[in-house]
Amino acid sequence: MKARIKFRKYGVMRFIGHLDVMRFFQKAMRRAGIPIAFTGGYSPHMIMSFAQPLGVGVTSDGEYLDIELKEEIDALEAVRRLNEVMVEGIEVVNFRRISDEKKNSGMTIVAAASYRVSLLESSRSADITRALPPDWDGKIDAFMNQDSIVVLKKTKRSEMEVDIKPMIYQMREDGEGIYLFLAAGSEQNLKPDLVMAAFMEFIGKDVASVPFHYHRTDVYARQAKDKDTFIPLDAAGVL
Repeated sequence: MKARIKFRKYGVMRFIGHLDVMRFFQKAMRRAGIPIAFTGGYSPHMIMSFAQPLGVGVTSDGEYLDIELKEEIDALEAVRRLNEVMVEGIEVVNFRRISDEKKNSGMTIVAAASYRVSLLESSRSADITRALPPDWDGKIDAFMNQDSIVVLKKTKRSEMEVDIKPMIYQMREDGEGIYLFLAAGSEQNLKPDLVMAAFMEFIGKDVASVPFHYHRTDVYARQAKDKDTFIPLDAAGVL
C-alpha cells in the first residue's frame, strides 16, 4: 500500500534544506517503526518521494511525503509514532492511504501552491511582522490588472523573459499580509519571491529594502472532474 504524509515545517527548521529533511524522515521512519518498503538490489533505500520540496527560509503548514509500505498500519497510530520522534519545527498533520497508481503520486499531480506573505519589521526575525503600508492600498489590484507581467526568470543554464501573469491564479490583501495562489509543479512553477520582486518593481520600490517572510499554506492538485478546481494534496487520490 501507499500512504501520503502531510507535515508542517516551522521555526528554525525553515533553514534546513530538502536533502537534510529527507535524511531526517528516513531516520524518523526507523525510529517510529513505520513498516516502509525498500527498493531491491545491492543498495536498497526507502521508497519515498516529496511533493514540491520547500525552499530554504520558507515555513509551511502543507508539506507532503509519499511512502510505500510493506504492510498496513493504522493512520492515527502512524501519526502518533512519527510525532513522538519529530524534532521541534516539524509536525506530522495526517497520514492517509492513497491509490497505488503512479499517476497519483504527489510529485506528478502537484498543480498549485498557496502562500501568505508577511512584511517583517526586520530581516533578522520572521516572528515580528507589520501591516502593509497605506500607500499600497489598491496597488495589488492595479498590478494584477496589467495585460502581462514580464520578468527575467533565471535558471541554472540560462535566463529568459517570461510572462508570469497566467501563473498567478490569485493575489490579494489578506489581513495584514498578501495571499498568493500560484502555479506549481513540473509543467509550470512560480515562486512567491519572484512575484513579490515584480510587484515591488511595479510600485517603484527596491525589493531588497523590504524584508518579506513566505509561508506556504498548502499544495494542491487539479480536481479530476473539473480542471479549474483545485483540492489539497491530502484530499487527492485518497482511498
